[in-house]
Amino acid sequence: MSTAASSTTEPTRAEKEAQHGHAGTPGSYSDRQLGFWLVGAGLIALISSAILVYERLQIYIDAGHSTVCDINALLSCGTVMRTPQAEAFGFPNPFIGLVGFSIVVTIGAAIMAGAQFKKWFWVCMNIGLAAATAFIMWLWYQTTFQINALCLFCMIVWIMTITLFVKTTVRNISAGVIPASQSMRESACGWSWFAISLWLILIFGIIVIRFFEVIVNMMRKAVEG
Repeated sequence: MSTAASSTTEPTRAEKEAQHGHAGTPGSYSDRQLGFWLVGAGLIALISSAILVYERLQIYIDAGHSTVCDINALLSCGTVMRTPQAEAFGFPNPFIGLVGFSIVVTIGAAIMAGAQFKKWFWVCMNIGLAAATAFIMWLWYQTTFQINALCLFCMIVWIMTITLFVKTTVRNISAGVIPASQSMRESACGWSWFAISLWLILIFGIIVIRFFEVIVNMMRKAVEG
């Protein structure tokens, strides 16, 4: 009797895991899996941001400095760095990446170590990544349609930011942090890569269309040369 009573009053291990996104049922999303992405993608974006910070400091020292990613007229980090958009808040944008992605990597490492966070924390994290994604989409628009030059390491940051945002959103939908129907919660993790791929195909497809003639001319010169 006591065993039966306890089984009805105390949540099972599976229920506890489901509450924290660790359940192994179809449609669930493992927090440790997300932790891996936070650390991996966060480190790639952090390294890219660090390189951009270094190159920007070199331009401060030497106005004629040629950055490591000044490949041609189209792919030129130096061109992008010298624009007002590169200092949207009065200081070089990559400094934001240094701080932001350091936090992301730290959170990811904590999750992989077994840390569990409250619902409000996940909400704040999703909002933060949403803000970061909105900012990089603004930068994408500026470089594509206003500056007319692309920054290689900036594009790496775009890809990692979009991936982190979608992965975190999927986790929060699956875990019930973001209100959604049961069917959506169960299917959320199945469309994460589709959403990421579609997003990246869209923005980079527009870049290819926007600079199609430039890309064709560069390829022609490369073949002829």
